[in-house]
Amino acid sequence: MDQSAEAPKTSPTAKQIAAEFREKITGPDREYGPGDRLPAARTLAKKLGVQLMTVQSAYGQLRDEGLILTQQGRGTFVRDPSVPLGTEPGSSPAFTALAAELNAIHDTLRVLGERLDRLERLVEGETPPSL
Repeated sequence: MDQSAEAPKTSPTAKQIAAEFREKITGPDREYGPGDRLPAARTLAKKLGVQLMTVQSAYGQLRDEGLILTQQGRGTFVRDPSVPLGTEPGSSPAFTALAAELNAIHDTLRVLGERLDRLERLVEGETPPSL
């Protein structure tokens, strides 16, 4: 058998597809910027010779990293990093839950800060008890 013959081309994995698009979104030679639409999963799967599920998994990885958004019926888009995570339609459910939790923590800290300010004003306004 001839060992010099090229090995048959293997299909890329979801991890490899995600890495390629991560580079196209965040790398120095960006191909996609905020708001740009990525290729449809079905079209990309056909082009790469992989199952649709493989591309969907790759896009899922990028969505979980907060790099892209998937909007039902519209497509997959590069997320604008200036918009808070979890606030735009198509955000990862994990980021949406995290954003809600962070907002609740922020509100609680604001209320506690206001209470502390009131307490400090009360303490500063008190005269020390006489002995």
